[in-house]
Amino acid sequence: MIVSVVSMPGGATARTSLSEARERLSTSDFLLVDVQLPDEPTADAQSVVGRLGLGTESPHWFGRAGEPARAEFLGDRAGFVVPVVGGDQVVHVHVLVTERHLVTFHRGPARPLDGVMARLEQERPADTVTVLFLLLQEALDTFRRAAVANLLVVEDLEDAMFEQRRPAQVYRLARLRRRAAVLHHFLLPYLQATDEILTRRMLNRSFPEERQRLAREFQHAGRLVLTDIESLQEATRRAFASYSSLVAGEQNGVINRLAIVSTIFLPLSFLTGYFGMNFSYLTDEMESKAVFWLLAVGLQAGVLFVALYVLHRTHIWRRLRDDDGREDR
Repeated sequence: MIVSVVSMPGGATARTSLSEARERLSTSDFLLVDVQLPDEPTADAQSVVGRLGLGTESPHWFGRAGEPARAEFLGDRAGFVVPVVGGDQVVHVHVLVTERHLVTFHRGPARPLDGVMARLEQERPADTVTVLFLLLQEALDTFRRAAVANLLVVEDLEDAMFEQRRPAQVYRLARLRRRAAVLHHFLLPYLQATDEILTRRMLNRSFPEERQRLAREFQHAGRLVLTDIESLQEATRRAFASYSSLVAGEQNGVINRLAIVSTIFLPLSFLTGYFGMNFSYLTDEMESKAVFWLLAVGLQAGVLFVALYVLHRTHIWRRLRDDDGREDR
């Protein structure tokens, strides 16, 4: 377990123990405490909360593994479960904020918190609520960056499909489509929960104007990020449709060629079946080689000539050749 403490405003990050963090929580007026728990869900987060002296003021779910995204105001404090994109996974950061301190719990490393720590020295926020919105905005940025990066991958993959179609592209599109669904699945409930709480707080006349501005900026940013994720979902659907169109076009070309070949060899199949029947007329009257060559070879050559002439006059052959040229490019 790693405990980091930042004394605000503009303080440096320092590693400390639980006992020292508890002492500083009880004496400092402006403090940020970050607790990184082990990755194992069996770690007793509730005991850690108690050892920090937060057992009475924190919600019952604070620090507990497996909690979904949520937002709750509890009198003079608020608790959040904030989803954060870290690599290929989405982790949840538990946040408890009061007028005096802000405490975060998470399992494993959370890179957005590193970004918030770096911004604290530059921006020097005035209170813990401003730090909270910095954290919430940074969490939204992880979703935005993931959505934009995956959207660019989808566009490059779609361009590559038109250059040369490969079966592996379908697998990559499926993974990207699943990735968009995961981002949407974690972000939408979180935005709904925070919008409900923030809207209710903004309706309260005692809510300061500066905090209302921060809340409105967060809600606007959340809607923009959700739009980016929905654009990613639409792009994956469009790419799948493009791939299906390319496959359908190739199948149509194959079917057209098979139809032409079948038309050309249909008379030969007819003659084979006709002369294979044991009618008395065929066995008694059509015995000479001249009649055989005239009917078998001559009729087939005539039908082949007529078929090629029709293909030339209707430009079907030219269209098939042009389709082959486009596929080669």
